[in-house]
Amino acid sequence: MAAQNHLQITIPKENQVPEEDFDYSQRAQWLRAAVLGANDGLVSIASLMMGVGAVQENVKTMILTGFAGLFAGACSMAIGEFVSVYSQLDIERAQIKRDKATRGQNREHEEGNKEQLPNPFQAAVASSIAFSLGAIVPILAAALIENHEVRLAVIVAAVSLALLAFGGIGAFLGRSPMVKSCARVLIGGWIAMAITFGLTKLIGSTGLEI
Repeated sequence: MAAQNHLQITIPKENQVPEEDFDYSQRAQWLRAAVLGANDGLVSIASLMMGVGAVQENVKTMILTGFAGLFAGACSMAIGEFVSVYSQLDIERAQIKRDKATRGQNREHEEGNKEQLPNPFQAAVASSIAFSLGAIVPILAAALIENHEVRLAVIVAAVSLALLAFGGIGAFLGRSPMVKSCARVLIGGWIAMAITFGLTKLIGSTGLEI
């Protein structure tokens, strides 16, 4: 009888948010900066190297071009992300002030809105690092292969795998459809590389030196 009258009370842990109630939109800013930076690094540098490979078989030229694009692209992504997020920050702050003036928001609600605003410095650093990580993939792939035709094929294969991986990571962290995300990223990368390679090959065939 004593066992039947036993009462067990479970005390929930503080600050524990159920997974189904977690707001994944809070990750959107970081996912956007990181995934965009990584994909841009992959596609931009791979396309650049493929374009150079269309008219130059020298591996050193491809690698030097890739590193130049890496540093330039990382700086460009950081500056662009900083300006973009800071502009968004100014707009949201202005909106908070308008809401406070028109609806009489209290201080607590205003502070809650401020906590949700993105940090432009952190977004810029995340985007720059992600771009560099993505850009290094085709550079390493090119450095390991001596044969020119095989090198181009390995670059495409390595970049394709990396695009699938980044697309899958972004879909997993954001709880979005996995197949659709991976296919969109992969096809977009293929199109960009094909256009760059084809145009550079066409220019090279006209006799212009690059």
